[in-house]
Amino acid sequence: MGHFFVTTPIFYVNDVPHIGHAYTTVTADALARWHRLAGDEVFFLTGTDEYGLKIQRAAEDNGRTPQEHADITSARFRETWDLLQITNDDYIRTTEERHRLTVQKLLQRVYDNGFIYSDTYEGPYCVPCEAYYTEAELNDGLCPIHDRPVEEMKEANYFFKLSEFEQPLIDWYEANPEAVGPDVRRNEALGIITQGLRDISITRSSLDWGVPVPWDDDHVFYVWYDALINYATAAGFGSDDDRFAEWWPHVHHLLAKDILRFHCVYWPAMLMAAGLEPPKALSVHGYLQVGGAKMSKTTANQIFPAELVDEFGVDGFRYHFLRDNSFGPDGDFSHEGMLERFNADLANNFGNLVSRVTTVVDKKCDGIGPAPRPDSPLASVAAEVVRDSAAAWEAISPSRALEHTWRLLRETNAFLEANVPWKADPGPEVDAVLGDALEVVRLACILASPAIPNATQAAWERIGLSGQVTDQRIADDAVWGLYPAGLTVAKGDPLFPRLK
Repeated sequence: MGHFFVTTPIFYVNDVPHIGHAYTTVTADALARWHRLAGDEVFFLTGTDEYGLKIQRAAEDNGRTPQEHADITSARFRETWDLLQITNDDYIRTTEERHRLTVQKLLQRVYDNGFIYSDTYEGPYCVPCEAYYTEAELNDGLCPIHDRPVEEMKEANYFFKLSEFEQPLIDWYEANPEAVGPDVRRNEALGIITQGLRDISITRSSLDWGVPVPWDDDHVFYVWYDALINYATAAGFGSDDDRFAEWWPHVHHLLAKDILRFHCVYWPAMLMAAGLEPPKALSVHGYLQVGGAKMSKTTANQIFPAELVDEFGVDGFRYHFLRDNSFGPDGDFSHEGMLERFNADLANNFGNLVSRVTTVVDKKCDGIGPAPRPDSPLASVAAEVVRDSAAAWEAISPSRALEHTWRLLRETNAFLEANVPWKADPGPEVDAVLGDALEVVRLACILASPAIPNATQAAWERIGLSGQVTDQRIADDAVWGLYPAGLTVAKGDPLFPRLK
């Protein structure tokens, strides 16, 4: 049993949550659920990023103070994560006092170590990114992420000596080849470093909506360098040294590729400058696109989770984004693809298997579940599926993990079609087939519970098992032959009625 500290980025409160935010968060939640099944101690962190010029302007546009705007929008994120049954252990807001204190302590240490100096910045700035760019990084004068004009900024700033960490970062990447993944993202981050690093501005003097700089009252920390520190705040840096020592070595950041530079270059360097270890792992995924375009407020192509939950349910929503979007490359959302996956995997495979088995047990076994056979032809398949699913979850590949799990469901449905127990007379042969099928349902409930927690718990109870699926452990319980004979099996309405 180990530790697993998983984080999402903290989401910016200039807008309400859309399915891009939900994709990262559902993935983190499924990983947290899996690691709990694996017996690990889990700490799952998410939250909201609430400082910066973009928030100040969004608040002004809505006739609110920045704090009022942050309070309202942060609550929308909490509501959405509650809707999607996200099991985070902590929810951090950068406007909290605990975070202000940690930011000041960590960056004071960087300052005291000689890696921060005062200068004047002049150049292009993208407000939606809250990021400075060089002219060479722009696309015909437009932000490379948001494809919109940048603003020229000139102000007194404090700078972080990022340039001094070029070689230390290269050395860290070479010593920790699996720290950033997948490989294409690791290579992208290394490319940024090897092309040469410039010192970066980390404070602003033209606004006051931010964490105050402890050594200069005229400055606040620039949003990214305040925001990145949220992970250390929640782990206990500066407030609980024992907790930080326990959890920080196990931190695993999930993030989208548009914030790779900040997380995979700036953040490890800041930690080094403070005398701290860089993150253990950073897993970078692509954009969740709609019609081939990145979701954004300006293009009005955002889709909100509640809209899809109304149609597909929480489990249908979660399953689609975990199964249909490989973690790493860009994914493209379509309603048609979501509908097809729902009917094929959830209605036809999982739902149909549970319905078929419980109905036939009711008719042929008087509703009492028989035991599985130790030498069932499905036993070896189940063992392979458990092994392969576990490996895929460990590799941050929910889509492959679920594909392995559904292999067991498909082969069991084929097994039932070959043996047609619903046409046979009650007796030992029917009991053997149905006992095997009940055991598959039990195992599938455990393996699929990180993705579809509601349906797996319902199926668990229908086959007569008590307690919570989430209380099971892979090593002890995902083993063939543990379904006990004599349990009362109950029929019920379809878990996933087919949708048109």
